[in-house]
Amino acid sequence: MVKPTRVTNSIRALRFGAGEMTQGQLAERIGLTRQTVNAIEQGKYSPSLEVAFKIANVFEVPLEKVFQYPGQAS
Repeated sequence: MVKPTRVTNSIRALRFGAGEMTQGQLAERIGLTRQTVNAIEQGKYSPSLEVAFKIANVFEVPLEKVFQYPGQAS
């Protein structure tokens, strides 16, 4: 059984803010499958640091705007 991550993210909101980008479109831009993007978005999987930066770069925002960790200073 996979343990959900404590890392939260704003990927869904960022996708919709970017012209309603689909999970498939994001996956294609970062070199992953739609299923992996879905798992990351739902908090079932934590991406590698490299993938996290790729996601932030797609939306042209700092990493902290995409991923948050409990207790992280804002």
